[in-house]
Amino acid sequence: MPKFSNSSLNKLKTCHPDLQRLFKEVVKHVDCTIIEGVRSKEQQAEYVRTGKSRTMNSKHLKQSDGYSWAVDCLAYPLQWNNFQRNYLFAGFVKGVALSLGIKIRMGADWDGDFDTKDQTFYDLPHFELIEASQSSPPSNDPTIDEFLPPEPTESEIDISLADIERSSISND
Repeated sequence: MPKFSNSSLNKLKTCHPDLQRLFKEVVKHVDCTIIEGVRSKEQQAEYVRTGKSRTMNSKHLKQSDGYSWAVDCLAYPLQWNNFQRNYLFAGFVKGVALSLGIKIRMGADWDGDFDTKDQTFYDLPHFELIEASQSSPPSNDPTIDEFLPPEPTESEIDISLADIERSSISND
């Protein structure tokens, strides 16, 4: 099963937990590379100046929750000019996002109408949240959390401690 490099994981950690969840699922099926998560304002200004981006209002900039709401990702190994492959990957990501209930917009189809010929700016590696859940950041290993029972209440702890105490007294 493919997995992210440390470099990709570090970039992904700068992204909203919904994007982290999405791309951790994507990489289980398609080997891919996180190219970029959060950007500085200076870096974004350079991208606008050089035509790599069209706005200073990019979701790659740190949002009010402290995360980037955009990520650039392509299938690995990177093939920048293999448009068919990159569109296929974008469609796969969109499908996984839909299955997870994560609303995204892609640089392959900005208006989401499944017509790629009406684009005026192509950014095939770009994926951004349309809206985000209010979820907390994922733990270092979210797969473990799925198997843990809910935390006990104080009364459940008290009952367990009383049971342990009774058990130790009867064994004396």
